[in-house]
Amino acid sequence: MLQTHDEADRGLSYSTPRWVKVFGIIAFVLVLLIALVLITGLGGEHGPGRHTPSTEQAVESNNPGIHTPPIEHSTQQP
Repeated sequence: MLQTHDEADRGLSYSTPRWVKVFGIIAFVLVLLIALVLITGLGGEHGPGRHTPSTEQAVESNNPGIHTPPIEHSTQQP
């Protein structure tokens, strides 16, 4: 008995390549890890205010009583 083209294709099954599966698993794990860090706060405080001084530090730097002036360099006269 001869097989037609449609009958021959039914027996073939294509599976996803292993590297695609591995890449998908790694991407999924990374997304879960990032979500865990964001939810739990383990990553610390992030954002634009992270690198600017807080209001307490700004007040202290403007207070002349706390600030020490720079050392002035001069030549010593004998």
